[in-house]
Amino acid sequence: MSLELFCDLHIHSCFSIASSSRMLPDCLIEGCRRKGIGVLGSGDALHAGWRALWKSPPEDDNVLVVPTAEVEDQDRVHHLIILDSFERFDQLAADLAPHGTNLEKTGRPHVRIPGSEIAGLVHDLSGLIGPAHAFTPWTSLYAAFDRLSGCYGKERPDFLELGLSAESSYGAGISDLAGIPFLSNSDAHSPDPAKLGREFTGIRVGKKTIGGVMESIRNGTITMNAGFFPEEGKYNRTACTRCYRQYIPSAAEALQWRCPDDRGRIKKGVYDRALELADTPPSPRPPYLHIIPLSEIIRHVLGCSTLQTRGCTRLYDRFIAAGGDEIQVLTATPVADLAAIDFSVAQAIDSFREGKVRLSPGGGGRYGSFSFF
Repeated sequence: MSLELFCDLHIHSCFSIASSSRMLPDCLIEGCRRKGIGVLGSGDALHAGWRALWKSPPEDDNVLVVPTAEVEDQDRVHHLIILDSFERFDQLAADLAPHGTNLEKTGRPHVRIPGSEIAGLVHDLSGLIGPAHAFTPWTSLYAAFDRLSGCYGKERPDFLELGLSAESSYGAGISDLAGIPFLSNSDAHSPDPAKLGREFTGIRVGKKTIGGVMESIRNGTITMNAGFFPEEGKYNRTACTRCYRQYIPSAAEALQWRCPDDRGRIKKGVYDRALELADTPPSPRPPYLHIIPLSEIIRHVLGCSTLQTRGCTRLYDRFIAAGGDEIQVLTATPVADLAAIDFSVAQAIDSFREGKVRLSPGGGGRYGSFSFF
C-alpha cells in the first residue's frame, strides 16, 4: 500500500538572513498542519543551533521532518541538500567548514568549493542534492551555467528545484534534464500561510519515513508539482531591477542590459532563459497544479492592503476550520460548502480552479499580480 504525501522541502530558519523570528519548530509544524503539508524539510541543517532545536521536535504524527539545507558554492550557485539524519549534517558541516567562514553564523552558508565537490560529499553520505531555484537570474544553476555538467561535473544531481518563477514545462524541453525529477518548494522565510507551502511536491511512498521520502525522490516517484502561476514570480520576465520595465531579450541585448530610463541593470527572466535552453520537444512530466495561497485570495477579494488584517485572518481561520487544511480548501472542498462561509471568496476559488485568472507577469525582482475574471 502506498501513500501520497505533499512535501515542502526547502525553507529557512530563524538563523537565516531576512527570516522571521517565528521560524521555529513549533510554528512550522503548526503551519504545515493548517496548510496540509505532510513532509517538511527542516531547512538550514548545516547550522548547529538549528540542528539543536530539532533534537526535541514537537510531537505530531501528521508532519514528517526531513533534514535539509541550502548552500552557496564558489560560483554563487545554490544547492538544496537532503540527508537522512541531523547527525549526517554534523558530518557534512565538518567537511565543509574548512571551505567556509559562516557555517556557524547563518542558515544558508557560502563555501569556496565547486558544486561538483559539494555533490561528492553529499553522495558520500548517501544524500541527495540538486540545484535550488534553478532558473532564477541570481545565485542559480542556469544563471552561471548552460548545462548540469558545468556545475556538477560527473556528479549528476538527484533532482532540480523549479523555483517560484517557473513550472514543469520550463524544463521539460531541456534534454540535459531528461530523467531528473522536478521539485517545487516554498523557500519560505516565514511560517505565515502565504509563504510556507506556497509551492509543494506530491510524492508516492511506501512508508512515511525519511528513507521513504528520499527513495521516492531518487526514483522520481513524483505525482504532481504545485505552486504559483509562474507569471506571479518576481523573476519571470526580463526586466529592469530598478524600475521593473520589461523587455524582450533582443531589445535588452541591444541596450547592453542597461535600462535607458534609469541605468538599472536588466536581468533575463526565467521564461526567456528557459526558452533559450530548450533544445528538444517537451517530455512528459507529472501534472503541474497552479495554486494561489488562500490568504492572498482572501486579501484580494476583501480589498485589504495586507494579509495580517483581522478580517483576513478571521476569514482564513473559518475556511480552515471547515475544510481541514488549506490545500483541501483550494483543491477539493465543494464550492457550495465554501460559499456558505463567504460567497465572493468561493467564487474566486472556483475561478482559479478553472484557470480563469488574469495575470500580470513579474520581473526584475517584483512579483507579478493576478485578478479574477
